[in-house]
Amino acid sequence: MSVTTTKFKHVSYLWDEKKAAELAGDEVALLIYRSNLLGADLRLTNYGGGNTSCKAMAKDPLTGQETKVMWVKGSGGDLGTLKRNGLAALYVDRLLSLKKVYRGIQYEDEMVELFNHCIYDLNSKAPSIDTPLHGFLPFAHVDHLHPDAAIAIAAAKDGKKITQELFGGKIGWIAWQRPGFDLGLQLRQCLDDNPDIRGIILGSHGLFTWGDTAYESYLNTLEVIERCAQYLEDNIGKKGATFGGARLKSLPKDERKVRAAALAPVLRGFCSSKTKMIGHFTDDDRVLEFINSNDLARLAPMGTSCPDHFLRTKISPLVLDLAPTQDMTDIPALKEKLSPQFESYRQMYANYYDTCKHPNSPAMRDPNPVVILYPGVGMFTFSKDKQTARVAAEFYINAINVMKGAEAVSSYTSLPRQEAFNIEYWLLEEAKLQRMPKPKALSGRVALVTGSAGGIGKAIAKKFADEGACVIINDNDEQRLESAKKEFHQQYGKDVFIGEVLDVTNAEGILKVYNAAALAFGGVDIVVNCAGLSISKPILDHTEKDWDVLYDVLVKGQFLVTRAGVETMRKQGIGGDVLNIVSKNGLVSGPNNAAYGSAKAAQLHLSRLNAAELGPDKIRVNVVNPDAVISDSKIWEGAWAEGRAKAYGITVAELPAYYAKRTLLNEIILPEDIANACFVFVGGLMNKSTGNMLNVDGGVAMAFVR
Repeated sequence: MSVTTTKFKHVSYLWDEKKAAELAGDEVALLIYRSNLLGADLRLTNYGGGNTSCKAMAKDPLTGQETKVMWVKGSGGDLGTLKRNGLAALYVDRLLSLKKVYRGIQYEDEMVELFNHCIYDLNSKAPSIDTPLHGFLPFAHVDHLHPDAAIAIAAAKDGKKITQELFGGKIGWIAWQRPGFDLGLQLRQCLDDNPDIRGIILGSHGLFTWGDTAYESYLNTLEVIERCAQYLEDNIGKKGATFGGARLKSLPKDERKVRAAALAPVLRGFCSSKTKMIGHFTDDDRVLEFINSNDLARLAPMGTSCPDHFLRTKISPLVLDLAPTQDMTDIPALKEKLSPQFESYRQMYANYYDTCKHPNSPAMRDPNPVVILYPGVGMFTFSKDKQTARVAAEFYINAINVMKGAEAVSSYTSLPRQEAFNIEYWLLEEAKLQRMPKPKALSGRVALVTGSAGGIGKAIAKKFADEGACVIINDNDEQRLESAKKEFHQQYGKDVFIGEVLDVTNAEGILKVYNAAALAFGGVDIVVNCAGLSISKPILDHTEKDWDVLYDVLVKGQFLVTRAGVETMRKQGIGGDVLNIVSKNGLVSGPNNAAYGSAKAAQLHLSRLNAAELGPDKIRVNVVNPDAVISDSKIWEGAWAEGRAKAYGITVAELPAYYAKRTLLNEIILPEDIANACFVFVGGLMNKSTGNMLNVDGGVAMAFVR
């Protein structure tokens, strides 16, 4: 294998000759290696987009004879993270024999079921609709990608002509058609008619390239995309200012962030009218160039061209009719201004559905927008989880790149509405959606848990993340927080949490954390006041400083965090939960505990007061009372444990057993027990419960509510 000396400017050449040499002889391993390299460059294809394949000889397990097998990325996979178990493996001869039973384009969906009769590896991933597009091409290695540069040409009005002139006939062209068996036949026919071509552009869709080896296919793919990208760069500006020039200027970056954080919960509330959604915000320069332009009003309603873009961004975005300097403090007035804009979008979507639907179309899906553009500020996206919302933003940036390129060399064309509908409501796409796991109990919800870098708080945050929530972990100890962030990233990945330094006695710092939550996830649904500390001393030894710090953290902290949380929840208008982690000591009198016990009693009654006030907002306020949760707790480090041991006339080492023995169940209480109690309140079965208290103490009779 000779390694290229070509210098690439618009794509990343990542091939490592030494690494590839280690995989020599294993075509499937080389396929995975090539796929991961292609998927690592978002200019080539986005998350979940595109597919790759290889064909090689393998032993038939039934006959023992060598037979040709195709390995191709299976349905729903991602090139950048593809592993062997993400591939579908099919007998090539059986796949080709399906041509004999094909009844024509109006019956082509029935062919998907027949792919299962071609399976070679019984552990295969389900074959995707693109399987015949790879199978009918005779090359050992095939790449199908959605690079912005190629789609810009594919979506241009003169795309076919540009392709012919740019590549001198070495790249074929097939006009838009929905992927499927017939398109696979068209690919082969295009190759038969043009045997010297090195690839094919699919109108409005993407690019097919190939090679006799994994490296040849990789290099061919990069070279074709590089050529497209360079052509676009050479033509940008020749027809005039990009997107017709700027209509307005962006606000300064810091101001954009402040305004986006203020607006995000309001938008999230509108977008969650049917299902709770998670948000994402970006003010990427490419987004700002587009949303601030004169051509925004013409291009945005057209929607996207590539089906992969469209499926994740919906028929078109909602462009907000708001001045960049719109007042964000008068929430009722802001909602009054936005409400008809959302209603108009929902009506547009309903009309699109009613106009384009077929007798057997699935029921209309959520009519709310996925992409919301705010000129001068940035782009919001909303979806079922953070990853899907973030990926939707990435795909819309791809769509912006496509529009920019197509407008530079010709004029942009999008998918016709009926074609777009046929993709969105395709019965095969619906079947894929139905196969997806059911949402978890806290899917679509966002939780801020104070003091969540360790102990009870971390256990609660993990429980909520396990149940589908996005979480904001925080602590006033930066070192402890950094350790927790690494742990959460390893366990949950980047889309489930953010970590912020938080001092619950600092109102300005609390606001910053809620703003970070708004930018990251769109708002907050669950607030858990868990941050705390303890001081155990006889009353004559207690100082004013001891008293003040306990009341500041426990009572004032609960008040400040709850107040800011309620402000966010009211912006959203979709209810919420406040959970206060109080203590058995809020009910039980004990020695050497005047400040801590009375502060806990204040927390408990503040919870009742908040529950009484916030009911009309559908914000539930409930209390969990732990007792003696020693594991991983900063409270039990040092003086507090010593103080309690002294109060009970025992040693520190004897405390866990002492606390367990005084309970009715004789059990040690763990952080996970408190986390489970919190989940009881917010998991969906207690939605009509507020102002309640749940003791998790192993059974302390003195703490029974009488």
